[in-house]
Amino acid sequence: MTSFEELVKERRSASNFLPDHPISKKELDEIFTLVKFGPTAFNLQHPNYIVVTNPDVKEKLKVAANNQHKVSSSSAVIIVTGNKLAYQDAAKIYEGLLMLGIVNKQEYDAQVEDTTLFYKKNGEGFQRDEAIRNGSLSAMMFMLAAKDKGWDTCPMIGFDNEAVKGILEIDDQYEVVMMITLGKEKVSSRKPRGYRKPVSEFISYVE
Repeated sequence: MTSFEELVKERRSASNFLPDHPISKKELDEIFTLVKFGPTAFNLQHPNYIVVTNPDVKEKLKVAANNQHKVSSSSAVIIVTGNKLAYQDAAKIYEGLLMLGIVNKQEYDAQVEDTTLFYKKNGEGFQRDEAIRNGSLSAMMFMLAAKDKGWDTCPMIGFDNEAVKGILEIDDQYEVVMMITLGKEKVSSRKPRGYRKPVSEFISYVE
């Protein structure tokens, strides 16, 4: 079993993928079964994923992504979205705590109300930021889980957001956080890892 340290160091942003390496729904579900344990604010579970394996749709996404080859060479294109209205599901999500007796009815009602009011009072900008924050946390979990299962990934922001939403008919309720291409990396295309700052350059301690 790969250690966490090895997993983190071995994960690379793959610039190209080997052809003819399909990924099954079963394999994808195994990855997402791990992803669901990622942290989300107030346990609202903002992230939603769209998995594209259809070659024709992948070609359309490739055009929307400035014709980047890794989109079409990938085994799957993953669109990570965040639900800007996730707080509206608070009652449903917290209901299990009530049914199990972990909280009483008064505590349940207060938790739902507090969460809902918090998102409403902070407005649409905050709701969008939360969709992106929580979607990003989940996306990192996805990439690590995929690597653990033997798949390589590349997170992407170089695409036409509105075009992607149009191709996949994504409702305005959902913010497109990023695109992730997934497959078996064509290692011969790999470039050396870029410079990474030493710890002393990006950490400060308040003691």
